[in-house]
Amino acid sequence: MRLPEKMKDNINPDHYKGEIQCIDAIKASMSAVQFKGHLKACCIKYLWRYEDKNGVEDLRKARWYLQKLIEENR
Repeated sequence: MRLPEKMKDNINPDHYKGEIQCIDAIKASMSAVQFKGHLKACCIKYLWRYEDKNGVEDLRKARWYLQKLIEENR
Protein backbone atom coordinates (compact mmCIF):
# COMPACT_ATOMS: atom_id res chain seq x y z
CA MET A 1 0.00 0.00 0.00
CA ARG A 2 1.37 3.43 -0.96
CA LEU A 3 1.16 6.23 1.58
CA PRO A 4 -0.40 9.58 0.66
CA GLU A 5 2.24 12.06 -0.53
CA LYS A 6 2.33 14.04 2.72
CA MET A 7 2.80 10.84 4.79
CA LYS A 8 5.69 9.36 2.80
CA ASP A 9 8.83 8.44 4.69
CA ASN A 10 11.69 10.05 2.78
CA ILE A 11 14.29 8.40 4.99
CA ASN A 12 13.19 4.82 4.22
CA PRO A 13 10.73 5.20 1.31
CA ASP A 14 8.30 2.59 -0.04
CA HIS A 15 10.54 1.66 -2.96
CA TYR A 16 13.19 0.43 -0.50
CA LYS A 17 10.79 -1.91 1.26
CA GLY A 18 10.58 -5.41 -0.06
CA GLU A 19 11.74 -8.92 0.56
CA ILE A 20 15.40 -7.88 0.54
CA GLN A 21 16.42 -4.43 1.77
CA CYS A 22 19.02 -2.64 -0.33
CA ILE A 23 21.17 -1.95 2.75
CA ASP A 24 21.25 -5.70 3.49
CA ALA A 25 22.37 -6.48 -0.07
CA ILE A 26 25.10 -3.85 0.21
CA LYS A 27 26.23 -5.34 3.53
CA ALA A 28 26.29 -8.86 2.06
CA SER A 29 28.51 -7.68 -0.79
CA MET A 30 31.20 -6.20 1.48
CA SER A 31 33.50 -7.12 4.29
CA ALA A 32 32.59 -5.77 7.74
CA VAL A 33 35.25 -3.06 7.44
CA GLN A 34 34.05 -2.02 3.99
CA PHE A 35 30.43 -1.85 5.14
CA LYS A 36 31.35 0.34 8.12
CA GLY A 37 33.23 2.60 5.68
CA HIS A 38 30.13 2.80 3.50
CA LEU A 39 27.97 3.79 6.47
CA LYS A 40 30.51 6.41 7.57
CA ALA A 41 30.69 7.83 4.04
CA CYS A 42 26.90 8.13 3.88
CA CYS A 43 26.89 10.01 7.20
CA ILE A 44 29.52 12.41 5.90
CA LYS A 45 27.68 12.90 2.60
CA TYR A 46 24.39 13.87 4.23
CA LEU A 47 26.04 16.09 6.84
CA TRP A 48 28.14 17.77 4.15
CA ARG A 49 25.19 18.76 1.96
CA TYR A 50 22.32 19.35 4.40
CA GLU A 51 22.58 23.15 4.44
CA ASP A 52 22.52 23.42 0.65
CA LYS A 53 20.18 20.62 -0.35
CA ASN A 54 17.49 18.99 1.81
CA GLY A 55 18.01 20.51 5.27
CA VAL A 56 16.55 18.50 8.13
CA GLU A 57 15.72 15.57 5.83
CA ASP A 58 19.43 15.09 5.13
CA LEU A 59 20.18 15.32 8.86
CA ARG A 60 17.66 12.54 9.44
CA LYS A 61 19.30 10.44 6.75
CA ALA A 62 22.69 11.02 8.38
CA ARG A 63 21.19 9.94 11.71
CA TRP A 64 19.77 6.77 10.09
CA TYR A 65 23.20 5.80 8.74
CA LEU A 66 24.87 6.73 12.03
CA GLN A 67 22.47 4.45 13.91
CA LYS A 68 23.37 1.61 11.53
CA LEU A 69 27.08 2.32 12.11
CA ILE A 70 26.54 2.24 15.88
CA GLU A 71 24.75 -1.11 15.55
CA GLU A 72 27.64 -2.51 13.47
CA ASN A 73 30.10 -1.54 16.21
CA ARG A 74 28.35 -3.23 19.13
